Amino acid sequence: MSVIQVRPATLRDAKAIAEIHVAASQDAYKALLPAAALDAMSVQKRQAFWREAIDLCEPQVIVAHLDNKIMGFAGFDRSRDKGTPATTGEVWAMFADPVHWDKGVGLALWDATRDGLQEEGCTKATLWCYLRNERALRFFELAGFKRELGSARTTEVGGARVEEIRLHRSLV
Repeated sequence: MSVIQVRPATLRDAKAIAEIHVAASQDAYKALLPAAALDAMSVQKRQAFWREAIDLCEPQVIVAHLDNKIMGFAGFDRSRDKGTPATTGEVWAMFADPVHWDKGVGLALWDATRDGLQEEGCTKATLWCYLRNERALRFFELAGFKRELGSARTTEVGGARVEEIRLHRSLV
């Protein structure tokens, strides 16, 4: 039986990461965002973004793979939220290819992300999630995250107003 492996992303992974980012977003957010916004997502633009992130290590990017086929990715680093201590890390992004949902990709990515944040000296992890993204909320709550009461905010994505909430958990 093959086991999902996780490793740091390389520049060669940027296209696969972008393809997963677009496919997973289009599937996961179809009930949250306007179809036009989802249809306008560009693998080429996402690839440029992820190439730069990988090159600059901001955020740190990892990929989950099985037999060298990339199944998902995560980006993590220090929290971008103002006023957070230097010991607070943030999951900036975590996506699995929809064909690999519910197959352990998210868990493999979370385990590696948690380890990476701990290696960076983080004692707490946070992330932002769309309030109506039930799949992601369920996953992160099973991983020990709790919703931060009073953290809800509204952002505009593709012309739609979407509620987000911050989740947090201890890493110690």
